[in-house]
Amino acid sequence: MSKSRLAIVFSICFLTVGSLALSSTSAKTAPKAVTFSKDVAPIFFKSCAECHRTGETAPFSVLSFKDVRPWAKSIKEKVVSKQMPPWHADPHVGEFKNNRSLTQAEIDTITAWVDGGAAEGNPKDLPAAPNFVAGWSIGKPDVVLSMPNEFTLAATGPDEYQYFAVPTGFTEDKYVQMSEARPGNRKIVHHILAFVAPPGGTDYAKLSPEQLQKMFSDDGPNSVFFREGYLNRVKMDAKVNDDGCNGKFGEDDAGDVVAGYAPGMPPEVFDPGVAKKIPAGSTLILQIHYSKVAGTVQKDRSTIGLIFAKEAPKKLMIKRGIENIFFKIPAGAAAHKATACWQPKEDITVYGLMPHMHYRGAAMEYKATYPDGKTEVLLNVPNYDFGWQTNYHLVKPKSLPKGTKIQVTATFDNSAKNKFNPDPSKDVRWGDPTYDEMLIGYIDFIPERKAVAGMDAKALAAFVGKYDAGLMKMSVVQVGGQLYAEIAGQPRIEMLPEAENKFFIREIQNFVTFSRNEKGEIIEAAIQLGDRTIKAKKKIEPAAGSN
Repeated sequence: MSKSRLAIVFSICFLTVGSLALSSTSAKTAPKAVTFSKDVAPIFFKSCAECHRTGETAPFSVLSFKDVRPWAKSIKEKVVSKQMPPWHADPHVGEFKNNRSLTQAEIDTITAWVDGGAAEGNPKDLPAAPNFVAGWSIGKPDVVLSMPNEFTLAATGPDEYQYFAVPTGFTEDKYVQMSEARPGNRKIVHHILAFVAPPGGTDYAKLSPEQLQKMFSDDGPNSVFFREGYLNRVKMDAKVNDDGCNGKFGEDDAGDVVAGYAPGMPPEVFDPGVAKKIPAGSTLILQIHYSKVAGTVQKDRSTIGLIFAKEAPKKLMIKRGIENIFFKIPAGAAAHKATACWQPKEDITVYGLMPHMHYRGAAMEYKATYPDGKTEVLLNVPNYDFGWQTNYHLVKPKSLPKGTKIQVTATFDNSAKNKFNPDPSKDVRWGDPTYDEMLIGYIDFIPERKAVAGMDAKALAAFVGKYDAGLMKMSVVQVGGQLYAEIAGQPRIEMLPEAENKFFIREIQNFVTFSRNEKGEIIEAAIQLGDRTIKAKKKIEPAAGSN
């Protein structure tokens, strides 16, 4: 047999054996049929059903095959591009309990299902659908608080920020385990923020709508704001400070919130033993941002649902906004940076972080600089999306000692390349409307306080009394084992022992220090307000029976 013929025979044998081997291997590894009921529904139920269900904002429900099937190709496109489920945090920084992103295996399963014809499979393989109470993600609320009356929004004009006072009617302190804000009309409600107004200050429930609006207007003669309809906006010629961490001006607190709603913002759900406090007799102030995109007259009556803790919590959660209102974004700037900072004056444990900007917001980073100089990035969102206001809940809460600087760095894209940019030709300042900008880094934290030796109820009683600083008068009262400061027209605020004669007031993030005379009697209170110290003399009450 010639060498050429021998080569041909070997080639044929090799090809035949190779084909048989390939056929055998293919038979063993042929992919199984991927079906909705068995393979895809469990993924959708876990990661998508919170929004993709009847009555929510998503365009279709994932709870049934017939609702999902027409969207199959679109689902694949969004999942492969990782646009859905929405998750914008840098995967290399931190771990978060509410991470909606899919694993590569889950993405591959959905892709295989669509490529294979998007079959339903055996309906008996379908897992039990997640249980949602109609209208509520948190389940049936213990109490539902609604706007006093239905509000009517005009068809045209600029956005509106409206404020509504909702008396709670609580006769005892309540501790909120879960909370959810529900818009009455999703066509027009952009966001809802529910603030707690404790008793003792302004009785907001007795104010007219016009008086309530005036309370939240910041357009005084020396203000950096001007009023446009129902909106507060920073004047274009107001002082500028992009670096809110330089100590000049720029730091601000956007206030505590007991419940909120915005696109993509989940309800508040706290771990057992953790809650938010609503004091007896409080009023909820609802700040509602209305958008007139519907183009017709619309009505709204939004609500707040609350589920209470079954017992008094061990710890109270606080939400604070780290904010800069003095930045200015130049026209056309593609990557303009601005910062805001906060240095807590007590040890805290951080549980959640939520960036907030408007349409020009491109990225946001939270960084902690510890008292020893070490730094750590807590959250990095390199591709911020205004349509998804995500609160990132840490898997392992982060302990930060007092004096840690928390720096929030925002990057804004005011260029023409930003397809969401309302107008790249204009400089941009802070403002309520979405065609202005904001820089707020919300932070959910629990203060970690240590007991001060010797500060029992008897020791606290020495501080009780009336203090006079001329125009400002303060009373210190004792309720059980706690001290409170009362100032006319202001809610009662708690004074937290810091040292033997020093108390921390969280609402002003500062201290009250008391002085004693040679007999050990309290004679004066020094109240720190920003860079100022106000000294108030304690009034000596005449002894009982004296003239």
